[in-house]
Amino acid sequence: SNIPSYTEFELWANTALHNHNEEAELCIRIVDENESAALNYKYRHKNKPTNVLSFPCDLPPDIPINYIGDIIICAPIVNKEDLTWAHITIHGILHLLGYDHIQEQDAVIMENLERTMLQTLEKQDNE
Repeated sequence: SNIPSYTEFELWANTALHNHNEEAELCIRIVDENESAALNYKYRHKNKPTNVLSFPCDLPPDIPINYIGDIIICAPIVNKEDLTWAHITIHGILHLLGYDHIQEQDAVIMENLERTMLQTLEKQDNE
C-alpha cells in the first residue's frame, strides 16, 4: 500500500503542532483493518475499522518529556477515502491537542484549523 514517508509524517506533524508552543513527541502507528477494528471496538465500542484513532497521553508534570500521545492510522481505510494522509494525520494530532468534533461549534473550529493547515502545506508544495 502507499504509506507516506517518515519525512512526510514529520512535516504534517510539525504543521499540526505549529501553534502548540513546546516541542512535542508523539507516535504514529500504521495498522491494517483488523487491528483498527479491534482497537476501535476495545476503546470506542464500534465494531468496524476507522481511519484514525487518537490516544492522548497525560504524563505527570515532573516527567521531562512532552509526550502528547499516539495516533493509529488504518492504511487501507485512508487509501479508500477521499481524505488525504496529510488531513488524517493532522486530524489525529489535533485530537491529541484536545480538539474534538462532538459539538457543532467545536467541529467548525477543528475543521477550520485543518483547512488552514492543509492550505499552508499546499502553499509550501507550490513554492
